[in-house]
Amino acid sequence: MSPEFVVLGPPGAGKTTVGRLLAARLGVSFRDTDEDVVATAGKPISDIFTTDGEQAFRALEEDAVAKGLAEHDGVLALGGGAVLSAVTRERLAGHTVVFLNVGTAEGVRRTGLSTARPLLAGVNPRSTFKALLDARLPLYREVATIEVVTDDLEPEQVVAAVLAQWDKTSG
Repeated sequence: MSPEFVVLGPPGAGKTTVGRLLAARLGVSFRDTDEDVVATAGKPISDIFTTDGEQAFRALEEDAVAKGLAEHDGVLALGGGAVLSAVTRERLAGHTVVFLNVGTAEGVRRTGLSTARPLLAGVNPRSTFKALLDARLPLYREVATIEVVTDDLEPEQVVAAVLAQWDKTSG
């Protein structure tokens, strides 16, 4: 079993929202690895970062992605930083990976500088988001088979764009 689509991108790209809509459109189930991490740890991601550290979170995330790729056959959404793991990037080979790209200004607007997003908390969230995006962009593109810029699109339009690109590449 493997997912029909793996959805990834930075915070605020719309991974969960678009992933759920894409799954509904395809008539398949949806799974979010961040939700799997929370269920495994028994606490919110922000608490994992605070009490256990980012390294512990990344280990849980890597395991959640491995299980999701092995067990799930619908749409699988990954956490924004999942691509930081070389092992995860290798595991994504051969999958239809959808990179939801979002620019700095729109990403900051969408995330609302939420404290639920521990990597965006701090003195200058815009600068932090830009640095995060700059560091991860090459990794997202390394694994992506489909890329959609989401800045000016509604979630339904993003799904349509994903399926249009998929039709071109799979047909």
